[in-house]
Amino acid sequence: MKPALPSSRNGSSLRFRNTLVWTGILFAVATSTPLRAQDVVLELDPAQTRIDFTLPEVLRAVHGTFKLKSGTIRFDPATGKASGSVVVDVASEESDNTSLDRKLLKEVLDVRKYPEAAFTPFQIDGRLEPQGESPLQLSGTFTLHGRQRDLMVETTVTRSGHLLNASSHFAINYVDWGLKNPGGVFLRVANQVQIDLRTVGRVTPAR
Repeated sequence: MKPALPSSRNGSSLRFRNTLVWTGILFAVATSTPLRAQDVVLELDPAQTRIDFTLPEVLRAVHGTFKLKSGTIRFDPATGKASGSVVVDVASEESDNTSLDRKLLKEVLDVRKYPEAAFTPFQIDGRLEPQGESPLQLSGTFTLHGRQRDLMVETTVTRSGHLLNASSHFAINYVDWGLKNPGGVFLRVANQVQIDLRTVGRVTPAR
């Protein structure tokens, strides 16, 4: 005797149960995998960036500036993982002591060989608010005079929509990067330089 064929009603019921099973599996996978926040890109404007430095000296401090060459920082707000670079035009150094400038550019910074310095972020801690002020900590690698060392920079970002203003103050012990102290018999300067950075930029979603 031939086996009975399943009725169309039984087949429909079986397909319905299979659909429920696969729907449950897909739902479980979707809910167990956290949604990844969209990366954010910070584009800094070199024309609206000012980098001031102060080199403490026994009689009076030396004040000067550097120019920003470019600045792009990309990060994931969910994890804080960051990338990009902030490049400083070291050869643009200029201070209120012209004789010291010549020594800094030629003998200390050696700008013919090392015309740039760069900060490469790898982590940003803190929440970037959509409006108002946000305190952030930028951790990364600072490359100066051909040497790399880790550096953490406290930054305050004030945001209004896609526009931002950022300011930072930090110190660099430049001898750690292999630079020599530019002081001499008549000029006694510290091994640490104070940096004040103020910049304007834009916040955009990563493409």
